[in-house]
Amino acid sequence: SRPSPGAEQLPPEGGPECSGPEESGGRGGRRLRTAFSAEQLSTLESSFQRQQYLGAAERRRLAGRMRLSEVQIKTWFQNRRMKLKRQL
Repeated sequence: SRPSPGAEQLPPEGGPECSGPEESGGRGGRRLRTAFSAEQLSTLESSFQRQQYLGAAERRRLAGRMRLSEVQIKTWFQNRRMKLKRQL
């Protein structure tokens, strides 16, 4: 599935994560950027509308259902809260 128009897109090679020249093999390397599908974004947004902060159990449940890591879920929620704060 492809991201909806207007969603940021990355090349499809490498699955959900895409490595770039900034990737390093050792410690201190930057994390890869996740390209969320339109379906994943929709699920994340609807969860965010219900509650802006997730507990550990809800984060685990979402991660398992969406086939993402808990860290990816946690980071998305942090970024979404910052986006909301900028908009207000």
